[in-house]
Amino acid sequence: MRFFVRHRTLYRYSVPIRLAPHVLRLTPRALGGFQAWQEFLIEPRPWSRRDGFDGFGNGLINLEFPDMATDHLSIESRFEIEVVPPPAPVGLFLSPLPWWGAYAGAEFAPYLDDSAPEPTVAAFANGLLADVGGDALGFLHHLNHTLHGRTDRRVRLEGDARSPAETLATATGACRDLTVLFMACCRGFGIPARFVSGYQAQAESVDGQRHLHAWPEVFLPGFGWTGFDPTHGLPVADGHVALCAAPTQEATMPVEGGFWFDGTVITSTLDYTVEIDTRR
Repeated sequence: MRFFVRHRTLYRYSVPIRLAPHVLRLTPRALGGFQAWQEFLIEPRPWSRRDGFDGFGNGLINLEFPDMATDHLSIESRFEIEVVPPPAPVGLFLSPLPWWGAYAGAEFAPYLDDSAPEPTVAAFANGLLADVGGDALGFLHHLNHTLHGRTDRRVRLEGDARSPAETLATATGACRDLTVLFMACCRGFGIPARFVSGYQAQAESVDGQRHLHAWPEVFLPGFGWTGFDPTHGLPVADGHVALCAAPTQEATMPVEGGFWFDGTVITSTLDYTVEIDTRR
């Protein structure tokens, strides 16, 4: 599937400020696909740009701005990318769950959680695992379909993901809430899981607008990382474009930075628009 994406973020400040260095995580992870082009329109114009990668393989753009006063920061990303459907783990032989201790190396430590999941989350996951007789792939698909079917999916513009227990108890949540709950259920059985931010082709939102999307990926032995989308109840295929994948939501923030001001009381606003066109 070919994606054309335009994503604009606009910060406005009630008094003039000076921009601190910023980090952008808006470069597609073109794994299994081909990125045709990308451009950024940034105002005020930064005086320095350095491109690189973080420890999880995500593209980073480091910006520094001139020492000048401004009342806004506008960041617009435009890109085109061709996404190739990833292979599906069909016929993959996996040991029955749980996999406790199977991933003891430092490579996977960030994607596992040493603490036990919250009791209600553990009970929920154990029930799903019992339904499929311990089968690993069966559990992942069952979890994906169950979260989609039982959760009232909402758009929530502000705030971090809620705790897995809160999302489970209220049976409501945004895509980031479902992602974190899915990850907790997987990590409780020793399955490495990570948080992915990006875009998706299917526009399913109650407000009719396009937004950044989030979904989980899990690591399967002999196969690698594979994604599930509990917001839509489907495996991740060529209808998703990943920007960033990390152990936590905090490490996937699309724009990160700060500003200085003279100590006066200040307020700020954030507006954004996401436009996505697709074709096969």
